Amino acid sequence: MTLANASTLPRPGMQKPKVGLAFQIAIGLVIGVAIGAMLNYYPALRTGIVTDYLQPAGDIFIRLIKMIVVPVVFTSMVVGIAGVGDAKALGRIGVKTLVYFEIITTIAIVLGLVIGNLLQPGVGTDMSQLGHADISKFRHGAEQAGAHHGLMAMLMGIIPENVIASMARGDLLPIIFFSVLFGLGLQGAPEELRLPVLNTLKGISDAMFRVTNMVMRYAPIGVAALIAVTVANFGFASLLPLLKLIGTTYLAIFIFAIVVLGSTAKLCGINFFALLKVIKDELIIAFTTCSSATVLPQLMTKMERFGAPKAITTFVVPTGYSFNLDGASIYLGIGTLFVAQLYGIELGWAEQISLTLTMVVTSKGAAGVPGFMFVILLATLASAGLPIEGLAFIAGIDRLLDMGRTTLNVIGNALAPLVIAKWEGVYDAEKARDYLVSLDAK
Repeated sequence: MTLANASTLPRPGMQKPKVGLAFQIAIGLVIGVAIGAMLNYYPALRTGIVTDYLQPAGDIFIRLIKMIVVPVVFTSMVVGIAGVGDAKALGRIGVKTLVYFEIITTIAIVLGLVIGNLLQPGVGTDMSQLGHADISKFRHGAEQAGAHHGLMAMLMGIIPENVIASMARGDLLPIIFFSVLFGLGLQGAPEELRLPVLNTLKGISDAMFRVTNMVMRYAPIGVAALIAVTVANFGFASLLPLLKLIGTTYLAIFIFAIVVLGSTAKLCGINFFALLKVIKDELIIAFTTCSSATVLPQLMTKMERFGAPKAITTFVVPTGYSFNLDGASIYLGIGTLFVAQLYGIELGWAEQISLTLTMVVTSKGAAGVPGFMFVILLATLASAGLPIEGLAFIAGIDRLLDMGRTTLNVIGNALAPLVIAKWEGVYDAEKARDYLVSLDAK
């Protein structure tokens, strides 16, 4: 055996290099786009393949993730509160979290309005070139959103009448409320009663994160199927009349991510681009699936490894899914102005300030509702006296816009626990460095 041949033999302890999840998902993304483009080019094949195979394959991934979200949130929050924190600390963290969320989402709404005024995506758009969609199914939801999104109504919605029913529906806010109370109750129980329950919930939590890892092996297939459906249905030519709206929305998202969130991270001493590196897998999945819920368990795990204590990540991240919707907040401003400009309606600054206050309330607590962004935008337009029929023109590309909105939501909710941990003085910078080193070594 020659020396050259010997050097190619596997050495003891050596492992073949693994293809990372991010790379697998990226491959799935490319394959999905190619399949979708082909199906869009051959309409005769599209309907059967999309309806019978691709959509179900994508829905399987969404269902698998939704299956694990509730047990992960409940067990993680209870363990974090009962096993680590105390009532005073939890109250302090809760107040800081809500203050931070309110500031950030208000900035997002204002930024959306400013960019919408500067770039005016609805001005000069030929309405005859735009497609129409039926929005009647959203009208009832819009009426409910307008009627039930007052402050007191929102607070009432947080308290579950039946926590099991809330878990069945996947309503995160009532689940979070019950988990906090249950954790505090468990914390005050005698040790001989508290420890068995705490150990059981910790075991369930650990098992659910292992289940999450199993589910994520299907992610490349789910991502490929979902992006294929999107491309097959849209094509590329149908986007041209609304290219200005798409460009304006994604520009606002990019500016908010880099300038606002990047500056916030820098002020707190957090490396923003290192954070993006840590959550790159989750960003790709969120972008493709248009669902923040698909990455919630992994996001909590990674932010804990990146230096935020478990007690903070398990509270801040799930709460952010209802109160810290940065991408949705930006789009509320841009979408409202787009419809007004489309119909040649001038909105003065006084009206826009009033709209901002309305959006601050209506953008909270509705993330679990299917198509919630469309419903909330309809409610906002109705409250401003704008023609809600204008949304029929952009309903067809709403999923494409939702991809960017969801991605920004995930970035904002990944940064939030790190900011709160820094604010509390409990951020573990050494643990974060070790985690980054371990990622580089893979």
